[in-house]
Amino acid sequence: MSISVMLSKLGEGMITSVLIFTLTLLFSLPLGLIVALARMSKNIILKNFTRIYISIMRGTPLMLQLLVVYFGPYYLFGISISSGYRFWAVILAFSINYAAYFAEIYRGGIESMPLGQYEAARVLGYSESQTFMKIILPQVIKRIIPAITNEVITLIKDTSLAFSIAVTEMFTVAKAIASSEKTMVSYVAAGIFYYVFNFVVAVVMESIEKKLDYYR
Repeated sequence: MSISVMLSKLGEGMITSVLIFTLTLLFSLPLGLIVALARMSKNIILKNFTRIYISIMRGTPLMLQLLVVYFGPYYLFGISISSGYRFWAVILAFSINYAAYFAEIYRGGIESMPLGQYEAARVLGYSESQTFMKIILPQVIKRIIPAITNEVITLIKDTSLAFSIAVTEMFTVAKAIASSEKTMVSYVAAGIFYYVFNFVVAVVMESIEKKLDYYR
């Protein structure tokens, strides 16, 4: 196999990896905030439900969760599984998994805010929602960017777990090429891709953190 053909195939897998990464963040970041607020709710049932959810998501392997989300509809409800569901099963499993981690990061950031800020906002006539959206959340985001960055970088590498339900992303393609061609070149190329992807994301997140310095 020529280098150009190999890179073309790896490029197709790279697109899938980037899609998994992008869609997971798109769904898990807002979901994580919702879960964090539910976790901090005064409603005991809601609070305990989200606590159990977070515990399960953080306490079991992501690969196991992928398998449960993909095969669960068939084994539990007898629903036929189409090949097109594979990709969306990955997005669903990744999103609910990472939402649990993001929820705890959000919660830590929110609980670290001084109570005096809430009291000052109340004196100025802000409602609870206005206080949270305009005063608390911007500062929380600034505080949690480093922790979010760590999870985002982990997500880039975790996209390789999609191979467990036969979704053809970058690592799956590299492994197939290495097996058929008996060469390590595809692994090296995949490694470079993951490194560059991580580097770009780290630079972007650092740039965002610097732009939020005015909240300090």
